[in-house]
Amino acid sequence: ISLQLCSNELFCYKIKFMIKLIGECTINLFESLKFIFSKNFRFKECINQIANIGADSLAIAGTIVFITGAVISLQLSKQFAMSGTEGYIGGVVTFAIIRELGPGFAALAISARSGTAMAAEVANMKITQQIDAMKTLGVSPIGYLFAPRLVAATIAIPLVSIIAQLIGIIGGIIVAYATVELHPNMFIYSIWTFMDAKDLFIGIIKAAAFGLLISLVCCTQGYLTNGGAKEVGIATTKAAMYSTIVLFICDLILSWIFFT
Repeated sequence: ISLQLCSNELFCYKIKFMIKLIGECTINLFESLKFIFSKNFRFKECINQIANIGADSLAIAGTIVFITGAVISLQLSKQFAMSGTEGYIGGVVTFAIIRELGPGFAALAISARSGTAMAAEVANMKITQQIDAMKTLGVSPIGYLFAPRLVAATIAIPLVSIIAQLIGIIGGIIVAYATVELHPNMFIYSIWTFMDAKDLFIGIIKAAAFGLLISLVCCTQGYLTNGGAKEVGIATTKAAMYSTIVLFICDLILSWIFFT
């Protein structure tokens, strides 16, 4: 009975924390938006954050999407060749990468690399009372810390996603040529036949939404940290976990909106 009570209390605590996190994220988002359109917005810091998020995560995202494109092409090439439909390989591979896998995997890579770094940085500032010092000086911590990171992630992740998608398509071309000797021209022609500008536009919207949510959840998780150095590590772990959950929920909602 005691174990059941403990598990019920833990479950209730997690539900309460998730509700609190959602509420804090909503409040922080509106306050950040208010600060973004004010004259106090830190454009220089925003550019620095774009460089940090984009440049530091591009290699990871590109590698992941390259391997993903290669694996999809590897699995499809022989099957399509056996049925005489190898001309569709390029379109199907690109369709999967641009609509779903490119934005999603790029966002996951950036969440693991840059999102956790945001959470750790904000959490460290919180436990060392730097945020309290900002409040004492009349500086908004949300505007000072959140706003540049939210804008930077919203801009950087679509850019990284587009480059990663191109790299993934190249991976698909290489594997298709190596397995069934599909000429790159036929692969590219299939892309033009299958794809539409709408698909690329939807992929960019998804990546931008992922960037906004990842930065918002990670910064908020760091902002809610209390205690010492141990709590910084816990906050970083929770930020990675919650941002991944939010990313997939957002992906489901956007896919439902655009493709049904």
